[in-house]
Amino acid sequence: MNVSEPGSFITKLRLKRIILFNEIISNIQPPVKILDIGGTMNFWEKWGFAGDDSYEITVLNVSLSESRYSNIKTVVGDARDLSTYSSNQFDVVFSNSVIEHVGTYDDQRRMAEEVLRVGRRYFIQTPNYYFPFEPHFLFPFYQFFPQWLKVLLIQNFNLGWRKRCPERSKAIECAKSVKLLSKKEVQELFPSSKIYEEKMLMMTYSIIAYH
Repeated sequence: MNVSEPGSFITKLRLKRIILFNEIISNIQPPVKILDIGGTMNFWEKWGFAGDDSYEITVLNVSLSESRYSNIKTVVGDARDLSTYSSNQFDVVFSNSVIEHVGTYDDQRRMAEEVLRVGRRYFIQTPNYYFPFEPHFLFPFYQFFPQWLKVLLIQNFNLGWRKRCPERSKAIECAKSVKLLSKKEVQELFPSSKIYEEKMLMMTYSIIAYH
């Protein structure tokens, strides 16, 4: 199944996500200054923000990509350290499925603190720890397995879009590359946020903290 097809469930879910984001920023005087942590230029292109001077978008990622649009600037940075930016520099900080990749819970807390510092508003989405189908490795209940079992699976099987990784040290690194958050943990990281729960099969598939 191609989840990027226009009529797919995931595409419809993401469309609802963008509608919610648009509602949050609808009363901000343009140009709306957006910091996208861990995103891509293609994302903003897909949803109609690219090339629109109503938005000034900074896309921050671990590697640099060239921007094709005058209203999108791409930079290299670390979500846990946004010290190059002043407090409240951005109207809104946006992050889509990134905070689960920054490291330990302490690392996630550092990212959250930086989001709260540099943005007047924020919109942070992350998969739900308690959804039974792990979205990165595409394996049922994977997130509940002990570390040794995760490493064993990674060494011996292709999991989702990830090819098997026989070398143990790299398999350990891969296993540690994702730390899903529960709703309670998201609320703890963003205590003043409202929480929106995206549903799949009547269960919470992902969590959005926004303010």
